[in-house]
Amino acid sequence: MDFIISFLSTPAVLLGIVALIGLVAQRKTGTEVLTGTFKTIIGFMVFSAGGSLMTGALQNFNKLFQTGFNIVGVVASPEAATAMAQDQYALVTSCTLILGFVMNLVFARITPMKNIFFTTGHSLFFACVLSLILKSHGISDIAAIIAGGLILGFCSAALPQLCQPFMRKITGSDDAAIGHFNMIGYSLSGYIGKLFSKHEDKSTEHINFPKWLSFFRDFLMGVAVIMLILFYVSALKAGRDVTQELAGTTHWLVFPMIQAFTFTAGMSILMTGVRMFLAEITAAFVSISEKFIPNSRPALDVPTVFPYAPTAVIVGFLSSYAAGLLGVAIMVIFKFPVVIIPAAHICFFSGGTAGVFGNSTGGWRGAVVGSFVIGLLLAFLPTVLYPVYGSMGLEGSTFPNIDYNVIGILLEKILGLFPF
Repeated sequence: MDFIISFLSTPAVLLGIVALIGLVAQRKTGTEVLTGTFKTIIGFMVFSAGGSLMTGALQNFNKLFQTGFNIVGVVASPEAATAMAQDQYALVTSCTLILGFVMNLVFARITPMKNIFFTTGHSLFFACVLSLILKSHGISDIAAIIAGGLILGFCSAALPQLCQPFMRKITGSDDAAIGHFNMIGYSLSGYIGKLFSKHEDKSTEHINFPKWLSFFRDFLMGVAVIMLILFYVSALKAGRDVTQELAGTTHWLVFPMIQAFTFTAGMSILMTGVRMFLAEITAAFVSISEKFIPNSRPALDVPTVFPYAPTAVIVGFLSSYAAGLLGVAIMVIFKFPVVIIPAAHICFFSGGTAGVFGNSTGGWRGAVVGSFVIGLLLAFLPTVLYPVYGSMGLEGSTFPNIDYNVIGILLEKILGLFPF
């Protein structure tokens, strides 16, 4: 069981096996099979390493920002919530994850929804959400595993379908889908962008910056400057003592610069890895699609769309984070039972992707408005299910993603109609 769970929770290995099967099915030479398989695994690990650098820097930003501006509440971070859920309901969540992957293949084989979900970390988060809600109603372990696995498998195949019209527009092909459980939000951002369709040609990638801002034409330069500003504002507001505690042996005024550049370096590494593994996995997946699940496509993590509109990613991040902070203010003013604090790394990956989708249909206006709406949803939706998680022993963290919450709220309401 531990082996299977570890296998399914390691996307690099899983994608490497898929590439291996695809290349063998194409009757490639041994050298070509080995090269394609290893490049897929290495490319994904490069991609993951970049993501880890970015996430680590953004988590430090979270601490500085919350301390500096005295924001108190629950940080919406699925990693912490999953660790607590796994501690109490390991069997149910693990078996739900396994059954969900199997059912994803079944649904992709027998329905028109031909998406195979490979972002297995997100599948684990979703398995935890489903398990917690089902167990909160006193449902037995076996029934919870079966129901949760069926829902997870169906959502893994169906939800990427919502985004596919926009994916074709963004990437120019139908070879890959998005695999990240904010897909209801991303498709919504794409539709919001259509409200600005007459400005579709005003893409974030074609912004004419004045001469003194010309460095923003270089994506990495733009990222570095924006993150430098954000880190220094947060560090100066948090003060010397708090920043020095995070910085360790590094001087507290040097620490923000190092973090900003670490984030930028992570972005560069991530995009290099994306190009490397995406080229290999899509080529190998052709034979998988032809032989086993006709017309299927891999559903991959969101940074696979970043290279198509990198400026929209930054616009989406800033807009969604601003929306999250507005959400905090509204929750405080209206005395919500719980205040959900936006996590910068969640807003970057989710809001940034929403920016790409909104930009694809409505230019920079679509990117700004689409990601702003998604930022509000990331802030307010978790407040609905937080009491359920609290009753199950999870305090101080929650699951922010839109799909988890929309499906979870529907499931909670349906289960509430029946006595168990």
